[in-house]
Amino acid sequence: MSVISMNQVTKSFGDVQVLKEFTQEFKDGEFITLLGPSGCGKTTMLRMIAGFEKPTTGTIKIDDRVVNSTDTFVPPEKREIGMVFQSYAVWPHMNVFNNVAYPLRIQKLPKSEIEQRVKIALETVHLSQYADRMPSQLSGGQQQRVALGRALVAEPKLLLLDEPLSNLDAKLRESMRYEIKEIQKKLKINIVYVTHDQIEAMTMSDRVFVINKGVVQQVGSPIDIYRNPANQFIADFVGKVNFLKGISKAGVIQLKGTNAELKYDGELTGDVIVSVRPENISIVETGEQIRGQVETTFFLGDVTDCHVRAGDASIRVISDSHSYDTLETGQEVRLSIKDYLIYQDMGDDDFNKILT
Repeated sequence: MSVISMNQVTKSFGDVQVLKEFTQEFKDGEFITLLGPSGCGKTTMLRMIAGFEKPTTGTIKIDDRVVNSTDTFVPPEKREIGMVFQSYAVWPHMNVFNNVAYPLRIQKLPKSEIEQRVKIALETVHLSQYADRMPSQLSGGQQQRVALGRALVAEPKLLLLDEPLSNLDAKLRESMRYEIKEIQKKLKINIVYVTHDQIEAMTMSDRVFVINKGVVQQVGSPIDIYRNPANQFIADFVGKVNFLKGISKAGVIQLKGTNAELKYDGELTGDVIVSVRPENISIVETGEQIRGQVETTFFLGDVTDCHVRAGDASIRVISDSHSYDTLETGQEVRLSIKDYLIYQDMGDDDFNKILT
């Protein structure tokens, strides 16, 4: 296990700054996820930790050892890290055993030690029975486990994963998420994981770093990030959300284009945005806050996903799957909102700028 310290780290390519000043510590044994859209700087940050990129400014330490600074650079092979890339990068001419053994043979370890450590690595990633198979005989998920075993066999202090599940189908992604988390628990190894998939971040992480345009927008546990997003970008990027325009005054928020009012005891006044998750809106018979008409309904097996037109707003509602049998397009319904957050309205143009 190890501690990663990054102090005032930035990265620029020419005149373009892709990562703005970053100072954080990834604690011993943590599962850290760097989450954000494509091009936000998360992979660049991972590559600097690995040693494939040098920071423009700042210092990176692994434990108390400086691996990057103005006058110090430790190459990747001397950082005691393992890395798994988005592409499996499995050698097609080697069987599973030899793929996993490759890093140890480069180190010229004794044959008996190589065999023992490869055996342990294959057991860890549940591939012992496939040791003699060629990559072409394996599924995508099995090939990804080969890459994971190869990264683990050298017993690294730190495991870096760069969108390792993005090439897998949905069912394999789900099973691999749990396998990676179980491996981390078993080995008590530090993991820094890069993804744009918020479900991966939610299910595996101890802490999530949400990044946009090279700036860390929020750091917190998955539940904190989801329930208390610091701004509209995070609310929009992490999970499903409705943004409803309103006017805040005298302890209430009047939703624009409707007669509905929501209680509010905060400090924001004037034009505001009400942020509410679709699962926090219920279709009710009494005690409604909003009335509207059903526009669309979709049966997703475990839930019903529908849109309700209320004045100028189209509100997404996620309810239990049985409601699909009773909801019809054009039907009048009553909605009750359980939890919501309020942001100052920055205007559509400014909000769109932070998303693109």
